[in-house]
Amino acid sequence: MAHDLTPQKKFNYEISVYRISTWQKERKKKDLNCTARKEGEDDDRVYKIWRVRAASRPSSSIPPAQRREFLIKRSQRIVAAMVAKMPSSQWISASLLVLLLSLHPGVHAFYLPGTFMHTYTPGEVISAKVNSLTSIETEVPFSYYSLPYCKPQDGVKKSAENLGEILMGDQIDNSPYRFRVNFSESVYLCTTDPLTKEQAELLKKRARDLYQVNMILDNLPVMRFTEQNGMTIQWTGFPVGYNPTGSNEDYIINHLKFRVLVHPYQAQGDVVVTSEDGVAMVESDRKSGFQIVGFEVVPCSVRRDPEAMSKLKMYDKVDSVNCPLELEKSQAIRENERITFTYEVEYVKSNIRWPSRWDAYLKMDGAKVHWFSIMNSMMVVFFLAGIVFVIFLRTVRRDLTRYEEMDKEAQAQMNEELSGWKLVVGDVFREPCCSKLLCVMVADGIQILGMAVVTIVFAALGFLSPASRGMLLTGMIILYLFLGIISGYVGVRLWRTIKGTTEGWKSVAWLTSCFFPGIVFIILTVLNSILWGKKSTGALPISLFFTLLALWFCISVPLTLIGGLLGTRAASIDYPVRTNQIPREIPERKFPSWLLVLGAGTLPFGTLFIELFFILSSIWLGRFYYVFGFLFIVLSLLIIVCGEVSLVLTYMHLCVEDWKWWWKAFFASGSVAFYVFLYSINYLVFDLRSLSGPVSATLYLGYSLIMALAIMLSTGAIGFLLSFYFVHYLFSSVKID
Repeated sequence: MAHDLTPQKKFNYEISVYRISTWQKERKKKDLNCTARKEGEDDDRVYKIWRVRAASRPSSSIPPAQRREFLIKRSQRIVAAMVAKMPSSQWISASLLVLLLSLHPGVHAFYLPGTFMHTYTPGEVISAKVNSLTSIETEVPFSYYSLPYCKPQDGVKKSAENLGEILMGDQIDNSPYRFRVNFSESVYLCTTDPLTKEQAELLKKRARDLYQVNMILDNLPVMRFTEQNGMTIQWTGFPVGYNPTGSNEDYIINHLKFRVLVHPYQAQGDVVVTSEDGVAMVESDRKSGFQIVGFEVVPCSVRRDPEAMSKLKMYDKVDSVNCPLELEKSQAIRENERITFTYEVEYVKSNIRWPSRWDAYLKMDGAKVHWFSIMNSMMVVFFLAGIVFVIFLRTVRRDLTRYEEMDKEAQAQMNEELSGWKLVVGDVFREPCCSKLLCVMVADGIQILGMAVVTIVFAALGFLSPASRGMLLTGMIILYLFLGIISGYVGVRLWRTIKGTTEGWKSVAWLTSCFFPGIVFIILTVLNSILWGKKSTGALPISLFFTLLALWFCISVPLTLIGGLLGTRAASIDYPVRTNQIPREIPERKFPSWLLVLGAGTLPFGTLFIELFFILSSIWLGRFYYVFGFLFIVLSLLIIVCGEVSLVLTYMHLCVEDWKWWWKAFFASGSVAFYVFLYSINYLVFDLRSLSGPVSATLYLGYSLIMALAIMLSTGAIGFLLSFYFVHYLFSSVKID
């Protein structure tokens, strides 16, 4: 039957047969006698026949719609298979991708430059890159070439860096380490000149301060493994040197044994792949070869004859050596000593596929701890929700029902006899002290909260992968700049509500755009001056300072003013009751109310502190943090707890006739920042015991202060806005003349 059809119909017929027929039916056809053993190979065979037939006929004879439909359906199957093998932290983004492909048949894929899959041919030369030297003892990064290492033949060249990389102190340079794909070799690099006294002292200091060399190959950081207490510990980078126990000498790492894991790839025409950032793309006619899926190193210290080695040229072959255990065979750091640098490369075929190559870096132990933190937070949420439920449905509703059922004379008599929140009707909306500062802090808190929520959502969906260095910090800064329009709107509208007029809104908008960034700028300037004195790569260049100022005053400030203008034109929020001219006296209390406000911060801190430990470890111990799904859940619970705590404390203050609730509502939830800062000090003393020197401690405390300030503003804004809505709703239900 198929032989009687026209060529076009015959082509359509064969595609339909291969998509719906079983393997037994396909074997009966004479022109199709190959074997399909795995799911998805049917599509590959059909697609190969399709390409052969397409090449033998005019392009106009193949309907474009049919080709697009076939490609889209094939892409869906490939992506779905990838989702099944993905770790749990990435399945959400992959599911959304499959959903988008299903809903939009004309979708076009894209990729981010520098992050897509690269296939190397055998013998192709790749150069490794080196990042800044880092240490968990000092937290002050330095340039790789600040030490007497071998330099590339064509000179040192810096790689282009984004804003986040510069702020993090990264300085990525090229290196003389050359890798020929799938070609194992042992290579000579160089022999240094005799070390001067200053160079020898600097090498010893960097080795004793536990500085690490951070090398990168095909966007993968080098990784090493050590055995401690019977456990295998994974590290990124390798040490500059080491000081053995019981020895007065320091030894330098001058021989590296690299182990590069490669995955063989066979080109199969047009394929859909996923980049390291979770972005899908279609590649046509990709070459066969090898994909780098792992980069490991074993660092060694080997003493060689400098006179004999200096006769060699760079990249000449040398004999492979084993890492010596005897100190006599290791290279000591001494004045006038010449150091020879060599390395060897071994390529090992691996079953790890390219989309999964970052799993070894992002794998974080302690998933049960994260779930315990979430369950603990949910217990706090339910406990506070029960209190709020009692307040609303049993106390407030009951009092309002009794109040509304009385006539005016009975209400007047009740006002004279009853105490509590009903007696502060004429003072509850009285303007608080420092009202402009309150508006500014609430507005900045909303801006920071919006930045945090959007950043964590994008990171949880896989758009801010650690493979793109500095993108997380860059994205946060850009989001903060553009969210200035929301902070201006919130601050000016709150100011208008408190004052009852728009007069002075420009000063509120200006202060909103300058309050938090100004404090951060002052702290960073002080810390940057310290790093400048140390000649660290963590010091921001003057040009970046002017760039940040330009972004601040050219984007954030104008958008904040525009948001403030929109706030003046928005519908006003009218108070449900009138304010008395003479303020009511607040009854004396045994204990100051601020103790209760300060203690309230322990509840939000209880939902946060476990996740805070992992975040601090990733920042200060050089570990990757990629459990943004857990972090998003914790953030959601934190928002709920902050709102509930502030609401409960506001009601308690109103019940004791304390009508000065504005700032107390803000700090009831914002006081969690106080405990976060105390926990940061605790982490410094007990978990960062290796951190040495006043400079390192100053840097740590400065950055911790910025973090605590951001947490205070964001959590305080949540608590205040919910309390304001609660008070407005509560007193709008009271009938009073």
